[in-house]
Amino acid sequence: MLPATSKLCAAISYRHLRNMTGLRRQAAVAISQELSRLVSHSPGPSTWIHQVRRRSSLLSSRLEEKPFSEMEMSYIKQGEEALQKSLRILEDQDDWKTETVAGNGDKVLSKVLPDVGKVFRLEVVVDQPLDTVYGELVDNMEQMGDWNPNVKEVRILEKIGKDTVITHEKAAATPGNIVGPRDFVSVRCAKRRGSTCVLAGMSTTYGAMPEQEGFIRAENGPTCMVLRPLPGSPSQTRLTWLLSIDLKGWLPKTIINQVLSQTQVDFAKHLRQRLARPLPV
Repeated sequence: MLPATSKLCAAISYRHLRNMTGLRRQAAVAISQELSRLVSHSPGPSTWIHQVRRRSSLLSSRLEEKPFSEMEMSYIKQGEEALQKSLRILEDQDDWKTETVAGNGDKVLSKVLPDVGKVFRLEVVVDQPLDTVYGELVDNMEQMGDWNPNVKEVRILEKIGKDTVITHEKAAATPGNIVGPRDFVSVRCAKRRGSTCVLAGMSTTYGAMPEQEGFIRAENGPTCMVLRPLPGSPSQTRLTWLLSIDLKGWLPKTIINQVLSQTQVDFAKHLRQRLARPLPV
């Protein structure tokens, strides 16, 4: 009875199958093949009905997945581009000059690149495991304004897939208003490769977030943070932050250099303070 039913179903569906294209046709073929396989093994009715229903449900869920739009793909590519550019800059160890060395060993380096301008590189070790640091910088991204005085607000405007987000960041004015309030619209992507995490980003345009009154729209990128467990000490994390920013406006380079290098030193200090707080119950 079961083989005959299977053949009848196959005959009825043949005409419709010819008219299907792409993923839907593949799904139908997969279901047909699964029925044939189950028939050949002759399990009890309750078993094969359950299996077909479950597998069909999985295939249906895949059919309902929406592909990325052209604009979404553009943002994903921008995030990947920022990641690749950032890593290439960090891999080149030549010509880095020391800007600042703190008493705890935190270090800020810089170099000038022909196609990017001056970039800054923070090297620190944080006394927290990688997953804790990653969770604070990625999963709790929108809370950064709560613990970093240099940041007024970080807001996720759109999530694209599991790795890419569009964000709007408001930076606070520096003391004495030497550098007034800036804001950024950025595409960011987070990738994990083994025990290394890379959080990369760059400025982008987003129609729903035009320039804001009271803020100068600055540009950043390519920029990234690289997180790695400290060799021999998995409870500590080495954090490297590549910073590349065009603050716009009329600002002397000496002030820009001082502000950006100090921003990185302050970030490390405030991040440690944040991570040292007991977790809420």
